[in-house]
Amino acid sequence: MNAHPAVQTTKELKVSGLIGHAISTGKKSACVGETEIGIGQTSAWKLNTINPRTSEAVYFEVVTPAGQPLQQGSRGLIQFVTHYQHSSGQMRLRVTTIARNFAEAGSPSIAASFDQEAAAVLMARIAVFKAEIDDSPDVLRWLDRMLIRLCQKFADYRKEDPASFRLNDNFSIYPQFMFHLRRSQFLQVFNNSPDETAFYRHILNEEDVNNSLIMIQPTLMSYGLDTPPQPVLLDSVSIKPDVVLLLDTFFHILIFHGETVAQWRKAGYQDQEGYENLKELLEIPINDAQVRNHCRLVHG
Repeated sequence: MNAHPAVQTTKELKVSGLIGHAISTGKKSACVGETEIGIGQTSAWKLNTINPRTSEAVYFEVVTPAGQPLQQGSRGLIQFVTHYQHSSGQMRLRVTTIARNFAEAGSPSIAASFDQEAAAVLMARIAVFKAEIDDSPDVLRWLDRMLIRLCQKFADYRKEDPASFRLNDNFSIYPQFMFHLRRSQFLQVFNNSPDETAFYRHILNEEDVNNSLIMIQPTLMSYGLDTPPQPVLLDSVSIKPDVVLLLDTFFHILIFHGETVAQWRKAGYQDQEGYENLKELLEIPINDAQVRNHCRLVHG
């Protein structure tokens, strides 16, 4: 509780801001940049409570003096310094220091080190922060522009030839995350009460990358008698008569029985001798759902 995270950087890096459940302390240090993203113009914030799963998004920009390019092989250092009060009442200090290599604009190493999952969540937090201030259509247009710029910079294509468009593996699923984000309850508020919208956005701003991705693009698992559990497309083609589907939107977990499986279940075959494989097929999705529920109830 009563946590005070602060950021220190080397001179080539500047802090743009933080998006999460925090307030600014107004600390104007030398590492504060001119670009403002989220809660900016400070290098320190205050959080009422933190736990081992607390996830805050901190944004940076690279700044170099005019005419002085970055030295080859140079590194930027970021240090997170967090003062907080432990549940025992003891005051503690946690310091985490990370180093990242700089790269020239256009360097292949930039594309090679792109983390599309983390990038999708960081962009989602910016979009949600903007949605609190701007109209929804403006936020959607901003997301579209950002996606177009990314594709222009990192995709391979021939002008006037849509069939030639290619993204390498490090970017391949990023566009579909943006596709689902545009249609999510975080940005589409129609048919949701203000309380519901505030709740969804609150949870997105505190969960880690994996859970946030499930919120943005729900996962759909398919279970069959002759096939191991496997992820399938969020599409009607995944609905088959002889499979069980497990849909996880993070906020809801649903189990769907195909038409044939439902008929077998209603006939009680799973309770008869010789149909142990059907019984297992019905039980595995329930067990998986309970594990997911337990993790979120314990750590949520």
